[in-house]
Amino acid sequence: MRFRLILAGALAAGLAAAAPVGASLNPQHAGLQVALRAQGLYLGPIDAIIGPKTVAAVRAFQRVHGLRVTGIADLKTRRALGPLGTPLFGSRALSRGEFGWDVAVMQFLLNKHGVRVPVNAYMDQPTVAGIRRYQRLMHLPADGIAGPASFAALGLQTRVPVRAVRVTTVSRYVVKPGDSLTAIARKHGTTLSRIAQLNKLDPADPLLIGVKLRLPASVQSAPTAVSATNAGTVRGSLDRWAAHYGIDASLARALAWMESGYNNEVVSSVGAQGVMQILPSTWDYVETVLIGHSVAHDADGNVHIGLAYLNHLLHAFNGDEHLALAAWYQGERSVRATGPYKVSKVFVADVLALRQRM
Repeated sequence: MRFRLILAGALAAGLAAAAPVGASLNPQHAGLQVALRAQGLYLGPIDAIIGPKTVAAVRAFQRVHGLRVTGIADLKTRRALGPLGTPLFGSRALSRGEFGWDVAVMQFLLNKHGVRVPVNAYMDQPTVAGIRRYQRLMHLPADGIAGPASFAALGLQTRVPVRAVRVTTVSRYVVKPGDSLTAIARKHGTTLSRIAQLNKLDPADPLLIGVKLRLPASVQSAPTAVSATNAGTVRGSLDRWAAHYGIDASLARALAWMESGYNNEVVSSVGAQGVMQILPSTWDYVETVLIGHSVAHDADGNVHIGLAYLNHLLHAFNGDEHLALAAWYQGERSVRATGPYKVSKVFVADVLALRQRM
């Protein structure tokens, strides 16, 4: 505890919670910056932007610890950072007394959403009080414990496959005018997240024309690769339930492909499941409030729940597809309260771009 209190005091000074207007960021990077500050290597703002100062600090840390000097905070680097290097945000529920990278990221996000708390990687009383304030704002149970519902409200929508993807060979692709990561991924039979990971890209950043991307040319145990029969079955479910709810089938297909690649086995780090990536709380709401009966927990049922919920969002936003999709990504209350986040706008644009090919 003494270590925690000393470190918390050292980190509290000079922290910046907000990024410059218009800058692209990855909230996980805030955890890295806090960890590097604790090492005395990074004195810049905690803004979640990997700029020259952050990269230089990572390189310095890697040199000191005998690691390969790349400037990239890979798994070995994060492990060497000790208690502040793990776990990544979203991998566990956070309650009072927890300590680590994920706590720093959550504190950064709370500040970004207007709830002022110290960014010190420690779940102290001010942070617990801040979580309660944010939970009340989002009409969530104000228990001061950050779990899946709070993560979703804060904008965490990381989708993690059940089985790992291992790239065995790669190919190259040069970005052309009009390209997007989503369109490139679909064309080459992979996923947006896999391309981003392979090229160390933030999907929210602009895709520059002429950039050479590494693409997975062959994969092993790829969770998004579904058989033609299964893909056809999912597509049939999408078309049937889209017709039932009066939703454009191409929009339904694009959303499903964006979420899972038509794979009902995909789950997210916050517990969203299946073809449409439905949170358990959303499933319960749709069954209880929107359709009034239980639905089988299979691929067809997942599509049914997803399109019933999309229909609800379309009606809630008077048919505005942009707002409905943003609400799908970040939550209806959040969109009404603050408007679409930057990352939500990227998600919406990608879904609508996919729609043209569906």
